[in-house]
Amino acid sequence: MNIAYLVNQYPKVSHSFVRREILAVEACGLKVARFSIRSCEAELVDKGDKQEQELTQVILGVGVKGLALALFRVALTKPAQFIEALRLTFQVGWHSERGIILHLAYLAEACVLLNWFAEQEITHVHAHFGTNSTTVAMLCRVLGGPTYSFTVHGPEEFDKATILSLAEKIQRSTFVAAVSSFGKSQLFRWCDRAFWSKIHVIHCGVDADFLVHPHVPIPAAPRFVCVGRLSEQKGHLLLLEAASKLAASGLDFKLVFVGDGPLRSEIEQQISQLKLQNHIEITGWASGEEVQQQLLASRAMVLPSFAEGLPVVIMEALALNRPVISTYVAGIPELVEPGVCGWLVPPGSAELLAAAMRSALESPLEKLEEMGKAGAERVAQQHNAALEAKKLVALFESAI
Repeated sequence: MNIAYLVNQYPKVSHSFVRREILAVEACGLKVARFSIRSCEAELVDKGDKQEQELTQVILGVGVKGLALALFRVALTKPAQFIEALRLTFQVGWHSERGIILHLAYLAEACVLLNWFAEQEITHVHAHFGTNSTTVAMLCRVLGGPTYSFTVHGPEEFDKATILSLAEKIQRSTFVAAVSSFGKSQLFRWCDRAFWSKIHVIHCGVDADFLVHPHVPIPAAPRFVCVGRLSEQKGHLLLLEAASKLAASGLDFKLVFVGDGPLRSEIEQQISQLKLQNHIEITGWASGEEVQQQLLASRAMVLPSFAEGLPVVIMEALALNRPVISTYVAGIPELVEPGVCGWLVPPGSAELLAAAMRSALESPLEKLEEMGKAGAERVAQQHNAALEAKKLVALFESAI
């Protein structure tokens, strides 16, 4: 059984969970071919990502001429399927925010994949994210390509379900994976009840690098880490407001932002305005090993998100016995239990976020160790990449 994975951008700094999943699926005995619509090779810093880059075929690497040739070849050799795919392209593109032209490009990408899949005898394709990667997989299926499934992460798919034609994608798929029970419930909202049985919870997971990492005691240093793309939905600006309150009260602490993104310049301006230069550090993109070291150097990981699916970095922090401070958003409360393995606060409240951070600073190390241990046990039970991959492989086998 030859499986293909299709992602809009793969490998990618923030998509380590996809890499872990692919490797875990391969460990189950399946052959996995990697496909990405576009490349982000220039930003890769992790050794594992660079290795995956060598194994990944990039659709847009064929260029405009390659896309056009693939489109015309399929139109000539499979006219009936091409007309049906073209009809679906206009149907989906008409309701989207990206328009018909881009969806015609997706159709051309599907034509490229159709040929590649045939050459490699691909029997099923699994896409991550219910966005353009799943659109391409769906169009390829209509053209006569392999069956497809996809994983929905959120929050974009939930925010733009109609625009993304999520119901159509669910209906035509063999199955859909949600990364949390919350995600499953949101998919229930956007499809006919007749298709609910297609939707399964398959958690993102962590591997042995986290699950069996030697225990490192929580440091006494008053240090927090926030790992994530510097974007509005992660709540970094609110975190700076909370940090300002802690600094104003005279507390000594360090807060490290690990990541980069479109909000970086605004964050840097805010740090300057709030006079937090002695408290805040931004590392930029980091390798998996560097992220691990940053987590281990902290008393707690802080992620005050406004919108999420279920952040993998929360699993990583808990697996390393580090308590987590986060928000009552999406699937986060399914993993982080207040008072047991961390703190949860209402999203948007700088006051309560500051109070949770103060509590983490003032809690005895013994208490933090207990919380970290409880979190690690939860991750081992619910987010072991190897165990989740077995569930996914069973669905692949059923689909085929």
